[in-house]
Amino acid sequence: MKITLIILAVLILWSLWGYFSSRVEQAEYKVVSKNSDYEIREYSSHNEAQTTVNDSYDEALNSGFRIIAGYIFGGNVKKESIAMTAPVTEKLNKSENIAMTAPVKVEDGGNSRIISFVMPKKYDLNSLPTPNDERIRLVEVPAKKVAVLRFSWFRSYDKIKRMETKLTETLSRDGIKIIGTPTYAGYNAPWTPPWMNRNEVMVEVV
Repeated sequence: MKITLIILAVLILWSLWGYFSSRVEQAEYKVVSKNSDYEIREYSSHNEAQTTVNDSYDEALNSGFRIIAGYIFGGNVKKESIAMTAPVTEKLNKSENIAMTAPVKVEDGGNSRIISFVMPKKYDLNSLPTPNDERIRLVEVPAKKVAVLRFSWFRSYDKIKRMETKLTETLSRDGIKIIGTPTYAGYNAPWTPPWMNRNEVMVEVV
């Protein structure tokens, strides 16, 4: 009985930590439509800090996160700390174009991946401090319409690819035209309880 109570207390404290650590500013969007498979969102224009990493999925996400985290934790000419936001995104860099709206993102394109942090909306491109690291670029992302599939628990490269396939096939079934390649978006701090993790795959649509 005592062990059960200890485990229960740990799970409650872990859940509380996950809840409060994930309460950060997020990229603004409006849900246009929603069904059992996905939702369509309209994202407002916003600014991002981005870096391109040539590596496999997990290594690119981890190293890209560290590069941009260094910037927001004071690695800039003003030595100014910038509040963490969500999501962080990753996607393949198929064309060297800077693409897609946010969380922190990862985009797929060979082994070249774009990792992005959304910047707090109180900044514009002129007021954001200049990064000390030349690998980081500050960009304005225009307003976009995207289709999003959300999932929880742990993320892995294989699971993300399955979700991307599910999303694109479902959109094709519904006659919705996509633009570019899907992006992974993660919303939670490390060590968040897996049942509280918010993961998404998203792709721009016409």
